[in-house]
Amino acid sequence: MPTPPRPRPPTGPPLPSAEAALTVDPFAVRDVPRLEAAQVEAVLALLRAATAADGVRPLSEDAELRLQHGGGAGGRDVLVEIGDAVVGYARFEGGDPGDTDDTDDAEGELVVHPDARRRGVGRVLLARLEELAGHRPLRVWAHGDLPGSAELAAAGGYDRARVLLQMRRDLAGVDPDPRPSLPDGVRVLPFVPGRDEQAWLGVNARAFAAHPEQGGWTAADLALREAEPWFDAAGFLLAWRGDPGADGELLGSHWTKVHPPGDAGDEAIGEVYVLGIAPSAQGTGLGRALTDLGLAHLRGRGLREVLLYVEADNVPAVTLYEKRGFTRFSVDVSWRRAH
Repeated sequence: MPTPPRPRPPTGPPLPSAEAALTVDPFAVRDVPRLEAAQVEAVLALLRAATAADGVRPLSEDAELRLQHGGGAGGRDVLVEIGDAVVGYARFEGGDPGDTDDTDDAEGELVVHPDARRRGVGRVLLARLEELAGHRPLRVWAHGDLPGSAELAAAGGYDRARVLLQMRRDLAGVDPDPRPSLPDGVRVLPFVPGRDEQAWLGVNARAFAAHPEQGGWTAADLALREAEPWFDAAGFLLAWRGDPGADGELLGSHWTKVHPPGDAGDEAIGEVYVLGIAPSAQGTGLGRALTDLGLAHLRGRGLREVLLYVEADNVPAVTLYEKRGFTRFSVDVSWRRAH
């Protein structure tokens, strides 16, 4: 089984010692719709320190993007500071704050600097998330299912609502030149920015209609990722029947991603980022074909390993991935408390 990243020295301003912290007004807590650039950098340093200490990224990709670029109405960034040091951060997503009829769950994610744990920072962050949620139930993601996160959630009366598995496999056994059988009239071509966005969003919405997050992606969500340094159109494979564009029909896609060293391990690692098949093309073998082509692309990039995420209760998908050489690596848990 792959090993987690080796600890690296934390970055950012030094934190006060436990003794010194007692002489400071315990915690300065604030939440804002959008952090200033210097505050974003401080939070990113906190995230790097937590990743190095825990071997797992403390926030989801979506939360990190919203931290850096802003989010929709109702989103808040929560900071906990001791003196000049940022020791805790939470991202809150609550929808439109003016919609008093909103009964959907609010969502949050939080992280505490490794040098500031066991001082009550996590409880302060969670309490602020609960205040922001108001009358709505609150879901809080715990990445890696670390003991401290489980203790905090259980003490607050939260129950496990969802479990997301990260699975991994090596790429050494992947066929570097697969020639899968495709449905009649279908060809697989790389994504073309500026042309394929709307077609992909339509298929993504249909393929993930029952998925809590993925199925609701907007053009803005896609554009944010196209602007990221890791985006590679050559690894974003689309299955078209007919010519791409207005006259063609997009049936599915396999969007791969490459994590740089230090992001998900000591070495760069590939990801089955989004694999989606239109309902009309499910059961045709297109998913297996796109999977093989995407894995071959990642192997061709010189990578040695690939990861993916799947809902733990999606038994058919987990079983399929296990048959294709993937094994369970880590767990993310969504904790929920009803009000």
